[in-house]
Amino acid sequence: MSDKFKGRIMKNLALVMFSGQTHLDFVGFYDCMLRLKAVHPQLEMRFCSRERQVSDSGGLTIDAGEITTDLGGFDAVFVPGGMATRRLKDDAGFISWLATARDAKYKFSVCTGSLLLGAAGFLRGRRATTHPLCYDLLAPYCADMVHERLVRESLPAGGEIITAGGVSSSIELGLCVIEKFAGVQAREAAAAAMDYPYYGLRSKLVR
Repeated sequence: MSDKFKGRIMKNLALVMFSGQTHLDFVGFYDCMLRLKAVHPQLEMRFCSRERQVSDSGGLTIDAGEITTDLGGFDAVFVPGGMATRRLKDDAGFISWLATARDAKYKFSVCTGSLLLGAAGFLRGRRATTHPLCYDLLAPYCADMVHERLVRESLPAGGEIITAGGVSSSIELGLCVIEKFAGVQAREAAAAAMDYPYYGLRSKLVR
């Protein structure tokens, strides 16, 4: 590991889950984070949900394990997308819960998960992206709706918000995060292990 990346790691990551999420949004990123944890075993991940079990639109159910009452204390938060985001963005209880992650140094979303970050106020004055069919839904929450698959925005004290496009971009987001915290070689090794040769080919990364 290069000295450049020593000590640069998320300490604890909240993986937000909710019924009506698109599971591939979640699992694509989660798989990448397992690979990052193999390089940085100090990374702690926690499934965070207001429900003990979450189901997608087809009924496939994942056990979240426990109900998380507060997202404070995490230095990173990840939010997947799914059809339920159209409803949850207007759900005061859910958005208040998500807003407890305000102090997280890093915030990540896939697909329409950015609608939830936006509704929580995290995208105000910033650039962001979402699923190509939902640009109009995201536009009111951000300063600039960018038509790209990955958009990175710097936060104070070295933090960052990274929003990703449609479902398959969950893997690209995960690989981007691996590169951020472990370097290009780690990202390339993870992509090869996943047999994912598409990183960076379909669009540019907007910084």
